[in-house]
Amino acid sequence: MIEEAARLMARSRFAIAFTGAGISAESGVPTFRGPGGLWRQYRAEELATPEAFRRNPRLVWEFYRWRMNLIGKAKPNRAHYALAELEKMGVLKAVITQNIDDLHREAGTENLIELHGNIFRVRCSVCGYREDLKKSGRLGEFLAGKSLPHCPDCGSLLRPDVVWFGEALPEDAMNMAFGLAERADVCLVIGTSGVVYPAAYIPRIVKESGGRVIEINTEESGITPVADIFLRGKAGEVMEELVKMIGRLVK
Repeated sequence: MIEEAARLMARSRFAIAFTGAGISAESGVPTFRGPGGLWRQYRAEELATPEAFRRNPRLVWEFYRWRMNLIGKAKPNRAHYALAELEKMGVLKAVITQNIDDLHREAGTENLIELHGNIFRVRCSVCGYREDLKKSGRLGEFLAGKSLPHCPDCGSLLRPDVVWFGEALPEDAMNMAFGLAERADVCLVIGTSGVVYPAAYIPRIVKESGGRVIEINTEESGITPVADIFLRGKAGEVMEELVKMIGRLVK
């Protein structure tokens, strides 16, 4: 099966990847719904909402600073680097991710669409101000802070630049992702449950447009019924082998 997947990728004219929390699990990033999903006595889902932020912004920021510090210690794994390598080879045209951990970018992926935002960015809750804390060099200072962060432009509260439960995906990111899915002849799906919509439509759009879907996962997901090839295993191990095979075919 992996040989067939390698041939499909090597012969593709426009291949994309769609990734979820499973690809970062091997980097030690806890998922919302996994064993690490409980923070103090709160479920993560209770804090990652606009209502929670309006009700108690200090508590929400305490939770997100904790998460930023935790995720900031994580490093890209073999699967992240493999996708970046496929992009460098010209095989992969884009990575669309549901993850907010910035690990694809750290691994070297350039054409990246973050559907759910990025935990290391902040934005104003009122005006259009945005800041990438890594790029501005203020991440350490921000994590060490205890007070509520305010917008330097209008003075309103800053919030994490991520999509919370109950919020719509950013329209520009969603339109770009759907447009890529319509063009793609192969979609490599890695580590997603396939149950979070509208993101989960992406592999289905590829399939409906005549493309092929290759899924890599430790267990079957909501994507498995539409997958042409299902490769069971850890993302890092499978991707490392897949890239080796593709490399031999495209030489």
